[in-house]
Amino acid sequence: MADGYIVTHAEADDVAITADIPLAAALVGLGLVVIDPRGDLYDADNVRERLSIRDFMHQLREEGVMTGGPAAFDTRTRRLFAQALDRELTRAIRRQGDGRSRSTT
Repeated sequence: MADGYIVTHAEADDVAITADIPLAAALVGLGLVVIDPRGDLYDADNVRERLSIRDFMHQLREEGVMTGGPAAFDTRTRRLFAQALDRELTRAIRRQGDGRSRSTT
């Protein structure tokens, strides 16, 4: 229900942070800038691939295959996230100041 609320109230050019790949796919489809907590930017090209990998890994786990988890969230990861967030917020502020939307840049 929370994801539905977010999608319903999101507006193009908003910046969202999520590790939830299906939510990221929905938000990218609406024109949002979406960053994962590790600083990776989701876009129309890579979000479908990540969704496929997520579904494949889920299927493997259901079949009993041990797939492991993500790498540790360390200082480098925090720095990458902070840099990505700063970059995308700066871009969003510039677009608003220029009166441009993301889709036209």
